[in-house]
Amino acid sequence: MLARGSLSWIGVVFLFTLVTGYFYRLRAGSILLYFLFMTGIILTLFFIVFFRDPERTPPGDNDDMVSPADGTVVTVTDRTIHIFMNIYDVHVNRAPLSGTVTQVDYKPGGFIPAFNKDSDINERNHVVIEGDYGSLELTQIAGILTRRIVSYTSEGSHVERGERIGMIRFGSRVDVVIPEGYRFIVMKGDRVTAGETIIAMVKGKIRG
Repeated sequence: MLARGSLSWIGVVFLFTLVTGYFYRLRAGSILLYFLFMTGIILTLFFIVFFRDPERTPPGDNDDMVSPADGTVVTVTDRTIHIFMNIYDVHVNRAPLSGTVTQVDYKPGGFIPAFNKDSDINERNHVVIEGDYGSLELTQIAGILTRRIVSYTSEGSHVERGERIGMIRFGSRVDVVIPEGYRFIVMKGDRVTAGETIIAMVKGKIRG
């Protein structure tokens, strides 16, 4: 399955591949056309892999918080976690918990690498989800290669735990501020998977 908002990107490079392939057949000895044709094939395959969107089934109980993104945990504080998404990770983001979206605040910005502390100026999308255990804040931060964040949700909508809520194209980061009643069960350096890895639990709950 391909991510919503990706068909235009794939379509452009696929069309480029068809056109250069057609002209290469007419002029089979052209090194330039061969190079362009092969570049188109590589880009088409890269975009298909990059924009993949596999099905995910959240484990555990409904109050177990799942990761919003594929990637590596780069920072964990008392209530905040930062997850860095590399170029090879799935870039579709998911709701950590079920609830009602009470705020979606998009801001354009710059091109600082997403893992950099100065990335506060980057394009971002701040989402607040109100659930049974309080408010959860999630921020999608675009990286150095592109500014495009695609949101799948809006204020007033209800989201289920593990549901797709958006996508960040290319290198990026997702930050989550959890409700006070939760505690993290992951650490810096851990690899997490969107919609599948449990990253936090209700305080006092014994991990099964």
